Amino acid sequence: MLTFPQIDPIAIAIGPIAVHWYGLAYVAGFMLGLWYLKKRAAQEVGGPVSAAQFESMFTWAVLGIILGGRLGYVLFYNLPYYIDNPIDIIKTWNGGMSFHGGLLGVLIACWFFARANKIHFFDLMDRVAPSVCFGLFFGRVANFINGELYGRTTDFALSMVFPNGGPEPRHASQLYEAFLEGVVLFTILHLVSRKRWQRYEVSGLFALGYGVFRFMVEFVRQPDPLPHLQGGLFEWVTMGQVLCLPLIATGVVLLYLAYRQPKSA
Repeated sequence: MLTFPQIDPIAIAIGPIAVHWYGLAYVAGFMLGLWYLKKRAAQEVGGPVSAAQFESMFTWAVLGIILGGRLGYVLFYNLPYYIDNPIDIIKTWNGGMSFHGGLLGVLIACWFFARANKIHFFDLMDRVAPSVCFGLFFGRVANFINGELYGRTTDFALSMVFPNGGPEPRHASQLYEAFLEGVVLFTILHLVSRKRWQRYEVSGLFALGYGVFRFMVEFVRQPDPLPHLQGGLFEWVTMGQVLCLPLIATGVVLLYLAYRQPKSA
């Protein structure tokens, strides 16, 4: 069994001002994602999206991720609580962001941006998809530092006791997700996009890959202890797995569309 590192969730505190690792994780994900997009645009001379356009899109995407991620968590996971405590909706520093909500938010933002700039939506999303993995990686590491979203109890050798998870060792499911959704998925998408740009392919691989990886990790992740997510269907699957099913289906459809086209260079 491993020892939980007990890192203070507050990275920097100056008087009443506190900077949380959770916030720094988002900043790191955004900055590295934008760096990656601009670097790939410079390599893809004459491509459908320029580095300058990615910079312009950046603000749209950030707002989409933050608003969509928070509203997704509120609606999908804990709506009764937030109806009674609406002021807590803005307390994002305490955690509580839904990837699926953030994905919907960034899709909507990018759709409006693509229309405004006369770019095919999937030419844009195929290039954006690998950069999302930076945010996934740092976000899951921040969840680990906060000691939240831990896994089920286990006797696995790499388990650990989390401060808020009781005395029994648990799966470090946040780190499993950081590795699969951040490192492995990015590697796949990056290598495929370096080989060729086949419209729909990278977006399809992202949707399918994230959906499958998240669905798998949910088997060892502690389900949300919320009354409305207990019993019935949730005896067999988690909310995370339910939300992954349309993502997996979308990935399969996009890959079908990609591979029925003539191969491009």
